Amino acid sequence: MRILEWMLVLVSLATALFMWVAPRNRTSVISSLMALVLAVLLHGLIDHFRVQMLPTYIVASLLFIVGIVRYMKLSRRGGYVRDTHLNMNKQIPRYRSWKKAALASIPVLALSAGTIVLTSYFPAFTMPEPTGSYAIGTFSQQLTDDSREETKTAEAGDKRELMINVWYPVDQDTAKGMPVDHYPAELGEAISLVFGIPPMVFSYLDTIPTHVVKGAELSAAQSKYPVLLFSPGVRSARFQSMTTIEELVSHGYIVVGIDHPYTSAQVKFLDGHAASYEPDPDYPTSEELYQHNIEGVGIRAADASFVLDTLTQWNKHDPNQLLEGKLDLNHVGIFGHSYGGATTAEALAQDGRFKAGLSLEGGFWGTVSTTAMKQPFMYIMSGGTAKSLDPNVTSKDKVFYPEFEPDLDRVMTSSLNDTYYLTVDGFFHQSFTDISLISPQLFAKGMTPEHNVDITRSYTLAFFDRYLKGEEEQPLLEGPSARFPEATYDTKYTKLRGNQAK
Repeated sequence: MRILEWMLVLVSLATALFMWVAPRNRTSVISSLMALVLAVLLHGLIDHFRVQMLPTYIVASLLFIVGIVRYMKLSRRGGYVRDTHLNMNKQIPRYRSWKKAALASIPVLALSAGTIVLTSYFPAFTMPEPTGSYAIGTFSQQLTDDSREETKTAEAGDKRELMINVWYPVDQDTAKGMPVDHYPAELGEAISLVFGIPPMVFSYLDTIPTHVVKGAELSAAQSKYPVLLFSPGVRSARFQSMTTIEELVSHGYIVVGIDHPYTSAQVKFLDGHAASYEPDPDYPTSEELYQHNIEGVGIRAADASFVLDTLTQWNKHDPNQLLEGKLDLNHVGIFGHSYGGATTAEALAQDGRFKAGLSLEGGFWGTVSTTAMKQPFMYIMSGGTAKSLDPNVTSKDKVFYPEFEPDLDRVMTSSLNDTYYLTVDGFFHQSFTDISLISPQLFAKGMTPEHNVDITRSYTLAFFDRYLKGEEEQPLLEGPSARFPEATYDTKYTKLRGNQAK
C-alpha cells in the first residue's frame, strides 16, 4: 500500500474511534470530519482512487454522514447534549460506553481489513530499475498497409491497420526531469480479457509510473542501434512486458511493440476508432483449429514484415525526424509471447531479414513447422506447461494442443542454426509478462515478482546480445545459472550448430 493509502485507513479508524468515545461537541465532530476529508482529498489527488480501496471509501463515507448528522443535532441543541436525566440545563459532555464503541468498531475494522487484503493482492507496485546505461524514450504510431485488405471488417476494401510503439535509447541527462509515462489503460483491459477479471480491478494501472519518457531525442552515443520487434499474446497488448522492453532499450536496442487488431486486446487507434478482440470460432476438431491458427499467425507474421518495411523507409526518411539513419537493419530480431511467440517463429521462417528470434512459449503454425529454420532461435517454456509434454499426465494445460510436441521436435531438431530450449520451473503461461508485479499473491508464488520478471528479461537480453550485437560471452546461455536455479536447458533441443544455413 502507498503511504497515503495507509494514512486514509488509519485516519478512518481513528475517526471512528473518536466519534464513539470522545465528548459529543461540535468542535470534536468538525475536527474529526476535517481530518477525514483531508485524508480523502490527499489520497485522491496524489495517489488517485482505486477499487481496491473501496471498503475504506465506504467507511469514510459512512463516518462523514454520521458526523454531519451529529453536527446538525448538536447545532440545534446549542453545542452540547443536555442531561435530561437530571433535568438540569447544565451542559456537560456525554460519553459512549466502551462496549457500544467496541461493537460499532467491528464493521469498521472488517472493512479496513478488506482494504488491506485487496491492496495486497493488487498492490501499487514499483517497476524494477532497468540495468542498462540508457534512459528510455517512446512514441506511438498508427500504420496502414495498403497492400493488404483487412479480413475482419465488414467494409470491403478496408486496409490492414496496426498500432505500434517505438521505444528507443535516450541519454540519462536528457531524460532527467522529464515526466515519465505510466502503464496505459489498455494493459488493464487486456488482463481483464485474459483472466476474466472485471477491468475496474486494473483501472489503477495508469497511475503506475514506468521509466519511459516522451518527446526525448534519441541518444547519439551510437551511430545506429539494433532493432527488435515484439509481438504480444492473444487478447493482450504491446505493453504487456514493459519490464523486458525497458531492459532491452536501456542496453541499446530500439524495440517496436506491435498490436495486432482482432487477436490483440482492444486496439485504440490515434484517429479515434478501435478494433476489439474477436474470439476464435468453436471448431469440432483439433485439426480445424490448427488450420485456423496457421491463417491467424500468417497474418501476424505479415504484420511483422510490414512493420520492418516501414522501419526501412523511416531509416531513409523518418516523418518524425527521429530514427532516420539510426536503425541497424542488418541486426534485426523478433520476440513474442504465446501467439506472439508463434508469430516470432513464423516471421523467422518467412522473412530472412529477421536475424534471430525468441519465443516465450509460443506454438508453431505455418511454414516454420515444415522448413528448416536458418536463424538462431531460443524457446523458453514454463514449468507448468512443460508438464503437459509428459504422456502420463492426463490433465493438460489449456494452452497445450496435440500437434505441439511433434512440431516442436521438428523445428528444434531440423534447424540449421543454434537453438536453445529453456524450461523455467515455477512459471506458468502468463509468467513471461509483468503479471507477477501486478498481483504477486496470485501470480508470483514461490518467488518474488522482481525475480520473476528478471528471469525473462535477463535471458532475452543475453540471447540478443550474443546474436545481434556479437557479444559471445553470455554465461546465461552456457548452462545452469546459480542466479536462476529454476531455469534448465534441455540437451536434446539446445544445440550450437554454427550457421549451417550458409
